[in-house]
Amino acid sequence: MLKPVQAVLVLSCLFCAACSAPAGPDSATAPESPAPVAQPAEASVKPGINDSFLDPELDVDAMVERFELESREVAAARDAIVAALDLRPGQEVADIGAGTGLFLKPFAEAVGATGRLYAVDIAPPFVAHLGQRARAAGLDQVWPMLCTEDSVGLPQGSVDVAFVCDTYHHFEFPRSTSTSLQRALRPGGELFVIDFERIEGVTRPWLLEHVRAGKDVVIAELESFGFELVEEVEIEGLSENYALRFRRP
Repeated sequence: MLKPVQAVLVLSCLFCAACSAPAGPDSATAPESPAPVAQPAEASVKPGINDSFLDPELDVDAMVERFELESREVAAARDAIVAALDLRPGQEVADIGAGTGLFLKPFAEAVGATGRLYAVDIAPPFVAHLGQRARAAGLDQVWPMLCTEDSVGLPQGSVDVAFVCDTYHHFEFPRSTSTSLQRALRPGGELFVIDFERIEGVTRPWLLEHVRAGKDVVIAELESFGFELVEEVEIEGLSENYALRFRRP
């Protein structure tokens, strides 16, 4: 969920002293973000789309119940989604819009102790929760990070795989955010996008209102931002959602 809170890279929520250190080894420090590339200001595509996640009183427990309920399609299909990414030990992976941490443990286990999982979100309470969850599970390879409205905040060339699940439609500044994500990916790195279908007469009315762009628009946008579409991935259990694999050339 991407929107400005602070223009700094953090390893845990700055609002919580207990979460001020990364979930990894005590000696670890946050990587520095690359200097931003000057470009014309981008207009918001949907002002206010992330307001609920920027509420200082965000109820994380309520969000866990909402996002990790088995009735949620991506939660029920989590194992199949993780398998489709084909992550390997030692890889560096970014979960953009990590939220409550639905994919935190399986991704961390997939990359192993020699890998790294950047758990990135725009909501400070989520970042604090991600840090607590990682420490409780002993997942030192997890680095919770706070991002901004127009940048994922990751260092250049730091990531092998980026995962954006039910989050692209929350990119209020898709060009700026996606460009920062492309810079963060290593050449040949993959971007895996899962988001909601938006089909008149098929998609639920709430989703038609909430989701600004359908699959064709998402593909066109990401290709215009410099990504190459590799394939649409069929994942058992997904019907309201589609899955796309892109590559950074």
